[in-house]
Amino acid sequence: MVDAALVAGRRAPPLKGRFNAVGALARVLAGSGLRAEPINRGFVVRPQVGAEAERSLDTDIVVTGSRIRGAPVASTLIVRTADTIRNEGQATLADVIRTIPQNFGGGQNPGIGANVPAASGVNVGSGSSLNLRGLGSDATLTLLNGRRLAYSASRQSVDVSAIPVNAVERIEIVADGASALYGSDAIAGVANIRLRRDAQGLTTSARLGASTDGGNVEQVYGVVAGKRWSGGGMLLAYEFGHSTAIRAGDRDYARDRVTGLDLYPSLRRHSVVLSGHQQLADTLELSLDLLYNNRRSFSQFPLSAAGVTPFRHAEQPSESDSAAIAPALRWSPGAWRFELAGSAGRDRVHYATNQFTGTQLTSRTFGCYCNDAHSVELAADGPLFALPGGPAKIALGVGYRDNRLVSQRGDNSAQNVDAHQDSRYAYAEASLPLIGPAQAVPLVHRLDASLALRHEDYPGIDAVTTPKLGLVYAPSPDVSLKASWGLSFRAPTLLQRYQPLVVAALPATVFGGTGLPSGATALLLSGGRDTLQPERARSWSMTLALHPRAVDGLSIEISYFETLYRDRIVAPVTFIARALADPAYADQVLRSPSLATLESLRLGAGQFLNATGRTYDPRSVVAVIDNANRNAGRQRVRGLDMLARLDRNLGAGQINATLSGAYLQSDQQLTPAQPVVDLAGTIFNPPHFRGRATLGWTQSGLTLTGAVSRIGGVEDRRTSPARRVGGMTQADLTLRYRTGPGPTWWHGVDLAVTAQNILNAKPSPIATTLPYDTPYDSTNYSPFGRVLAILASKSW
Repeated sequence: MVDAALVAGRRAPPLKGRFNAVGALARVLAGSGLRAEPINRGFVVRPQVGAEAERSLDTDIVVTGSRIRGAPVASTLIVRTADTIRNEGQATLADVIRTIPQNFGGGQNPGIGANVPAASGVNVGSGSSLNLRGLGSDATLTLLNGRRLAYSASRQSVDVSAIPVNAVERIEIVADGASALYGSDAIAGVANIRLRRDAQGLTTSARLGASTDGGNVEQVYGVVAGKRWSGGGMLLAYEFGHSTAIRAGDRDYARDRVTGLDLYPSLRRHSVVLSGHQQLADTLELSLDLLYNNRRSFSQFPLSAAGVTPFRHAEQPSESDSAAIAPALRWSPGAWRFELAGSAGRDRVHYATNQFTGTQLTSRTFGCYCNDAHSVELAADGPLFALPGGPAKIALGVGYRDNRLVSQRGDNSAQNVDAHQDSRYAYAEASLPLIGPAQAVPLVHRLDASLALRHEDYPGIDAVTTPKLGLVYAPSPDVSLKASWGLSFRAPTLLQRYQPLVVAALPATVFGGTGLPSGATALLLSGGRDTLQPERARSWSMTLALHPRAVDGLSIEISYFETLYRDRIVAPVTFIARALADPAYADQVLRSPSLATLESLRLGAGQFLNATGRTYDPRSVVAVIDNANRNAGRQRVRGLDMLARLDRNLGAGQINATLSGAYLQSDQQLTPAQPVVDLAGTIFNPPHFRGRATLGWTQSGLTLTGAVSRIGGVEDRRTSPARRVGGMTQADLTLRYRTGPGPTWWHGVDLAVTAQNILNAKPSPIATTLPYDTPYDSTNYSPFGRVLAILASKSW
């Protein structure tokens, strides 16, 4: 089934030889910007979306990075399609994002160890979130079909592993500031997970695999059912996944750890997606997306050193439950399109830490991060007037959004939070094709400009206006130069604002105080601050894109990017033991506080802790150390991205090769009085370099794909002298076979065998101090080792 508009003006190479349907279509469509998707007993031809296919996109497609259909994007677009995911043997979206060079494994992810600083990573509920450029999982906006989802856990990020991979059409990522288009959180960039629009028939699938060193025994079972009819269609996808924990004793580099340490938790999940659309009239369409996910995880770690009796350990069970609904009504009179869309979502992460002495439960901490989100938006886009290069187009929209967080820690805990924040916004974007090929201007094949502006009002916080400018200049059909500049922001999280203030009284000597009277006390403040303002960033990038006609199917993009991130919300005192001794913390220390100030702090605290070892006496307090959240931090990131792709015929088959990489430099200054410190290239932060190369060959339904990924090394500056931690190079190999027409029992079969990390590369060890410390940098390197898996699916 082919839309005539897609193939108009295209030419296909001659087809000679013996091919099945899959191989023949792959050869005919090579380099065309089109792909064939199997449906029941036939195929449907659709546009590709990727760096090499941007030039041939259908004008009715909205690509992430713009809200205008068919508009060119001035930033590099990173794409992972469902076919790519399958060819590379990845089981979940968490596996997919680990292969993206611009993504950092810190933030919210299930493999984060206990020795990772909270600013670099955390694991609550075992969700997986994108963390572009290492700016934080709360600084990357993740969308589902262009809609926001409820935040997960405490980090104001979205759990991509909640979305079943068998329902995903593709993932589009723009690693560039995008608040002018999408609002808060899009500082490092935006990711849009696009679901399959519909399906025809029934497809069942199964995956079985395990790590050869032990643990990570995985099972994934899926069902996709769909139906198309005149004017509409629907898809229902279900996926069950289970994987066992990875124990420290299963890995030779972690075997010296105390018994009972899990390097990666066990996971069990159920995910469901329902997506449907129906044309109500010639120009009116209704669509609906539903998502539900339930995940349970379990991990444990020791509390005692080896040989200590009785042995003490802790267990951490968690359960995550999330759901979302997103209806939309689209009216398309002529070239314009109007859309009224809404979404509602919830995410519940119930967690617990149970401590045991021997087999006896001695203490239990439990709680929930319960997030809710609601939004409604009215949007329109269409042409305005003619320009030399084509029609000028505009997109307009207004909307309302509300987020709520209920953070419960035990029963009636002083640390509980119940807060919400709403916002109202309006945006406009224009795409201006200033010059086109028809003008025959020397050295100007095309010149396109884009402008976007968004105003967002957060009552009680601030109103923020963010612009973005883009320019795409093509001196010839073979070369394009892209440039973008824009401002972005991130609103403070509800936890950062409303986490109750904790006031702790401790001996002043704990903070490095000297020459003080006997019994001198200092107060340490920590927690939220309701006067926090939005974090702000300025980003710009320049891209050279090569797509030479002389080399069919080749595209290369090289980008320089820079982001200056200011007013970061931080706890400014990083070394508590030197708070009273280091002049860098002078702005955070109030010396000789008045009794009235001390009484006000005590009464206003959500929790007052006296750890002096004696009755609290305000007259003995010599200083107040303010380590509560504040807008003070500054980060700067800059570097290079490279993305190359080659798709072309080779003999009777087709080759597909990609080469992608990211070089990153970043630094941070917590307050103006503190020094600037390096982030990139240091432990628990992104390495300077990450890269991935793939090479695939397809012929007659058979696809062989190899991949090599490199994660650079880092420097461990926790010790003196600093120690170099080696990087990891991983090689993967996947063999896939899809059957063509034949008997019912054989038609629609898709088989694959994959070996991930086939050479069994291992993370380099790092220094540890506590029995539950993970003995490697768990933000960058994986404990999975070699993973072997088989995959099978059948369309009925």
